[in-house]
Amino acid sequence: MNIQKTIEETHEAKIVVEVDAETIEKYKHRAARKISERAKIPGFRPGKAPYHMVVLNFGEQAVLEQAIDMFVDDEYSNILQEADVKPGASGTLEAIDSIDPVKLTFRVPLAPEVDLGDYHSVRMPYEWTAPSQQEVDKALADLRQMYATTENVEREAQEGDYVLVDIKSETPELNRAGFATVIHAEDRDTEWPYSGFANELVGMKPGEVKTIKHTFPEDWDLEELRGKEVEMEVTVKTVRAVNLPELDDEFAKTVGAGETLAELVEAVTKDVEARSKAEYDDKYFVELIEKIKEGATFKYHQHTLDHEGEHVLEDLSNRLAQQGMDLDTYFKIRNTTREKFIEEEVKPVAKKRLERSLILDEIIRREKLEVSGEALDAEVNNTMNLLIMQGLDMRKLRGKKGEKQFVEAVVLESANRAMTRQALDLLKSIATGEYKSPEERLAEETSAEEKAGEAETAVPANEASSVSEGSSEAETKN
Repeated sequence: MNIQKTIEETHEAKIVVEVDAETIEKYKHRAARKISERAKIPGFRPGKAPYHMVVLNFGEQAVLEQAIDMFVDDEYSNILQEADVKPGASGTLEAIDSIDPVKLTFRVPLAPEVDLGDYHSVRMPYEWTAPSQQEVDKALADLRQMYATTENVEREAQEGDYVLVDIKSETPELNRAGFATVIHAEDRDTEWPYSGFANELVGMKPGEVKTIKHTFPEDWDLEELRGKEVEMEVTVKTVRAVNLPELDDEFAKTVGAGETLAELVEAVTKDVEARSKAEYDDKYFVELIEKIKEGATFKYHQHTLDHEGEHVLEDLSNRLAQQGMDLDTYFKIRNTTREKFIEEEVKPVAKKRLERSLILDEIIRREKLEVSGEALDAEVNNTMNLLIMQGLDMRKLRGKKGEKQFVEAVVLESANRAMTRQALDLLKSIATGEYKSPEERLAEETSAEEKAGEAETAVPANEASSVSEGSSEAETKN
């Protein structure tokens, strides 16, 4: 078997294989046997017809085609190994170039590659600061709002009220029936459809209609609204006065965040800090990875990018399903086609996701990162707690057929998250000038383990004292 390999610019391997006559002859006889097992040849039992009779009944070409199929099935992995090709996806038999001798051409997408360049020179300060007391107070106010009671009123809407409205607009993305909003004292970035909308309702009574105009900025999240001036007809359906619970120990008990107001405030403060840090980290690591990408070189086949795009589309489909919508309906609302949406929105996202994962995978490989048992256990516990909070009932899974697969999936996902977190932490250490090599990290871990072992084997002070006292007493008696 003679093999020739060429690496194409499309990041795929072209492999030309010439099969020696002796090998192909063996496969032709195996092929003839297989054909005779499946087809009836007069005068012979299945699989017992001689080679020349199979050829006579089905033709040399049919036998050769079956022989080539069997050869490819048997030898494809050996061909890749001998050609030193690491596939990124299934290859294809592109052509049978000749039959005497048998010469085959394969095309094989190669596994993605990334050269990170001098990523150790990337610098980017980490400047997260803890939220202010004002943000904590705002979170407490939101918590009180969640536990508030409401009652219908016929007066004009005012600050603090819960208002139900219908919104009609020529812009489909803004149409809503029975949309609920709260009139807060301050505008909020998370407010829909834009910050300050609820305050436009102040002074309106149930049944009143108001036309509201608004121009969205050019960098708005939703592409259809960027830079667009819209007009909305807003009808107030209901105004409900909100009665907030007192911020005291009883409220803390109701929320379940402790027995006292102080414990509630502490829990809310930690939550606000955690969310603030997570939000900062998201932006920080996106920007940091973009900096690394500037010096990196990627090689991947179009098939790899298309495969990632399928995952992006699948994720979107799952999110839409949770809202009771399918992709086709979503495309109609967005006034686009599946093909256009994939080209303009899915592919750019897939490219970013793919290149980000390639960078992190390469960091993990180069820096010899491993997930410790403790880190994996902690991540699994976090994942399970989150699923339980979302409504998972493990009792319904116990003993069922899918329990093992579910647990394995949770462990795998948790391991991936823990490893990704380690890779991001390492990138942060590089960017902030606090990097330690794999050898330095190993030395620190070994030292820590040795100290822990010494601490476990050491005699506690009180026990040492008892031993000492006992010895003294014995010596005195003696």
